[in-house]
Parts: sequence; structure tokens; C-alpha cells
Amino acid sequence: MRVKCVICDTIEELVDDTLEAKRLRNRPIHTHMCNNCHQRIEQRTKERLATGNFHFYRSSRKIEEDF
Repeated sequence: MRVKCVICDTIEELVDDTLEAKRLRNRPIHTHMCNNCHQRIEQRTKERLATGNFHFYRSSRKIEEDF
């Protein structure tokens, strides 16, 4: 399955049997982000959190985090 990153518009190939491919096929609201963009956003979010000026409003659900 060919997918396009929503940020940088690179086209990648996903294996049709993966969970991500199934989600993209069955739910059009789900979008794909390439690994480079995902890592870049994750890194910059952690940098903003470290400054103390950025308020990260977490949901009330309990989620395991790596922060």
C-alpha cells in the first residue's frame, strides 16, 4: 500500500497486512506520518517541555509515557 506523509509529502510503501495499513484503509480520518517527521516532532516537543514554558495538557486517561 502506498501512503503519503501529511507533513513532508514523501511517498512510502506499507505492507498491506500491517495494523497501520488496515487503519488507513478502514478509517479515512487516520493519517500517515513518516518516521523522520515523527522523530523530529517528538524531539522538538521534548525540548519545549524541558524549557518549562510549554504546558502539555495530557488527557485524563492513564498512558505510559517515555518522558
